[in-house]
Amino acid sequence: MTSLFDLPRSVSAIAPGAVHLPGWLDLDQQRRIVAAVADWCQGPVPPRAAALPTGHRMSVETLCLGWHWRPYRYTRTADDVNGARVLEFPEWLAGLGRQILIDAHWDPTEAAGYRPDTALVNYYPHGGRLGMHQDKDEKVDQPVVSLSVGDTGRFRFGNTHDRGKPYADIDLVSGDAFVFGGPSRFAYHGVPATYPGTADSATGLPRGRINITMRVTGMA
Repeated sequence: MTSLFDLPRSVSAIAPGAVHLPGWLDLDQQRRIVAAVADWCQGPVPPRAAALPTGHRMSVETLCLGWHWRPYRYTRTADDVNGARVLEFPEWLAGLGRQILIDAHWDPTEAAGYRPDTALVNYYPHGGRLGMHQDKDEKVDQPVVSLSVGDTGRFRFGNTHDRGKPYADIDLVSGDAFVFGGPSRFAYHGVPATYPGTADSATGLPRGRINITMRVTGMA
C-alpha cells in the first residue's frame, strides 16, 4: 500500500502568479547545476557575502551571472569585489526558465519570450538565512524563476505590501522550482531557515543549499 509519504507532490499555486513546482529537476539536472556552480565559482568574480547598507553582511554567499548585483543595483562589473566583469548568462539556464514557465501554466507567448539576463546564485551554509525582501531592482516586471538544489529550505512567501502576514511557508526541497510574477511579482519573500542534513549527496552537493533565481533586468 502506498503511504501518504510516498505520494508525489503536485504543482500548486501559492498566490496569484506564484507557483510551486515540486521535483521539477531530475537528479541528472541537479548534478549539472552543482557542477556548473562549481565552475562558475572559479571566477572571474568569486562568490561573496554581500554587504548591506547597514554594514552587516548577508549570511549567504552570492555569485552573479549576466549582471552583477549589489544592494540594491546592477552593474556589469563587480566593483565591490574585484572590478571584473561577471560571467555571461548561459542559454541552457534560460531554456530551463522558459520550460518552467510553461509547466507552471504561464501564458504561452510570455513563456516562449522569456529571456532572463541575470541570475543570483545563492549558497546557504548551515545557519544561512535570507530576510524578507522584494526583488525590485529590475526595470521590468517579468517573472522571477527559482531553482533549489541541496538542503531543504523553508521559503516564506508574503504579500506585496509589507514584511508581515499574511504569508505562506513552503519547504523547497532539492529539485524544486518556484515562479513568481504577475500580481505576485513584487511580493516580499525570504528564507527563515534551512534544514542541514537533508541534502542528497547523489547530487554532488553533500551539504548546504544552492538557490538560483533568474530575472530579466530590462537593462542594456
